Amino acid sequence: MKMLFRQRFFSWLDSYDVHAEDGTVLFTVKGVLSWKYTLKIFTPDGREAGMIKARMITFPKPVFDLTVNGGAAGCITQEFSLFRPSFTLDFRNWKISGDWLEWNYRIMRGNTPVAVIAKRLWNLTDTYEIDVTDPEDALGALMVTLAIDAVKSSK
Repeated sequence: MKMLFRQRFFSWLDSYDVHAEDGTVLFTVKGVLSWKYTLKIFTPDGREAGMIKARMITFPKPVFDLTVNGGAAGCITQEFSLFRPSFTLDFRNWKISGDWLEWNYRIMRGNTPVAVIAKRLWNLTDTYEIDVTDPEDALGALMVTLAIDAVKSSK
């Protein structure tokens, strides 16, 4: 299952739809005015499915808490590394690795692929394609992608 989202060019708060390949809206992402970077993810019927929230004062390593259906689900932390982006993912026993350009990532559960995240180049706004093996992992893969994008945008 492939998901695609394109952030808006001019937006006071992040807000955009996440689409399936056929154009169907799978999720709506909305930024929340807060002291901390916060994004809420909603289903097409308006129900809150997940949330990403930055922790306060985690310098030098940004940490984002992940919430699913109102309950704590895990976190993602950017680790210091010289040549390649490195993240520690405490979420569903997933591991994440990325390329040195910080555009493409792979999420794995053991030796089983969960999702491949690719940033599309040559667009005016950040555009991501997320290819998820199991549709049940779509929300989690989206939250990981949004947290990585938040870290990269803050640089």
